[in-house]
Amino acid sequence: MKMPKNNVYTVSRLNGEVRQLLEGELGKIWLNAEISNFAAPGSGHWYLTLKDNQAQIRCAMFKGRNRSVSFKPINGQQVLVKGSISVYEPRGDYQLIIESMLPAGDGLLAQQYEALKMKLAAEGLFAADTKRPIPSNIQKIGVITSATGAALKDVLHVLARRDSSIEVVVYPTQVQGEPAAQLICNAIAIANARQEVDVLLLTRGGGSLEDLWCFNSEDLAHAIYNSALPVISAVGHEIDTTICDYVADVRAPTPSAGAELLSKDAENKGEKLGLFISRLRQSWQHYQLKTNSRMSTLTHRLQRQDPKRRLQQYGQSFDEMQFRLDAAIDKKLASLALKLQQLTYRLNQQSPANKLELESQRLGYLTSRLKDSIKEKLASSESSLSVSAHQLQTVSPLATLSRGYSITQDSNGKVLLKASDVSVGDMLTTRLLEGEVQSKVV
Repeated sequence: MKMPKNNVYTVSRLNGEVRQLLEGELGKIWLNAEISNFAAPGSGHWYLTLKDNQAQIRCAMFKGRNRSVSFKPINGQQVLVKGSISVYEPRGDYQLIIESMLPAGDGLLAQQYEALKMKLAAEGLFAADTKRPIPSNIQKIGVITSATGAALKDVLHVLARRDSSIEVVVYPTQVQGEPAAQLICNAIAIANARQEVDVLLLTRGGGSLEDLWCFNSEDLAHAIYNSALPVISAVGHEIDTTICDYVADVRAPTPSAGAELLSKDAENKGEKLGLFISRLRQSWQHYQLKTNSRMSTLTHRLQRQDPKRRLQQYGQSFDEMQFRLDAAIDKKLASLALKLQQLTYRLNQQSPANKLELESQRLGYLTSRLKDSIKEKLASSESSLSVSAHQLQTVSPLATLSRGYSITQDSNGKVLLKASDVSVGDMLTTRLLEGEVQSKVV
């Protein structure tokens, strides 16, 4: 069967198109995972694997990016990374190209905050044309805050000072902790159901990002957006900005400023100016969000065509070959070391020094056996000599002399056996056990 020519892919073309598809569809992602197989070759690039309990993915962080990392990654460390999915074409592996890296926990809330802000901006919750106007003649203000917090005291103090005729309805709620976001949503729902106030002031004092986190809830953002009553957000201090500030109809920098916006002074100029400034700020922030989103899209498209990406591919290929070369060198060195060890062992086996040592040991062994044999022979000879001496002693004439007998010899040394063997005048020698006696035959 003849295949259409344009459907026949080469491996290079297939990997290239898969890379473009992945990079174009997923864009930038955040990943929270554990580091393993971390490597930092001489090129300055970082290579690592990010894993959880069930899966893993290879990652690369190039030299220009990893210089901004304030810590040295180690295996087993939990990190939060931002990057884009790509394909390493020479090997056909998909991987994550890391752009930024933070220790897990540090910055995680900030990243979630930014992600939610971008999502809600794309849904239109921050758009200036959806903001409800603040009533010009406010009679009742609904304050959603903690009944025991300092923010409520500040609001009541400002209203009493500026316009004591304004009535205040407090919708007490928790403004910190895990259940706070849902409780605030409930308070907004109650105020809309009763329709007893002209405007809602959502407020609390300042705090850390964790303390104010309930005001970054997606559910709370939709509750403010869908409220029939206008909502003023006066959360934290001037430097604190929450998702509620972007969704609310007007954002006040502090609880006191929120109360001032909703009350009138003698000429009512300050409130109008503050309202205009707040709306201008919100319009500018919305424009910035749209611009940043557009910029991110264009940057991503540019990165897909950026020659630097191809250079990074080449750099990664070089590091890959370097790893393979180092592994081959290590393997060859290990093989040569083993061979050298075997030859050294064989050489030692044939070494004259070893033979001399063996012969020396053999000579020592034979010398020891010879000494033992000589000792045994001497002992045997001494025993035999002792037996012979005893036997000789048994038949020795000296033994006879010891029993009182004697031996008589003539002058020629002949032992006399009979008296007729001597003549008168012969000189005789009689041998006793001890000593001799000279006598003359008469």
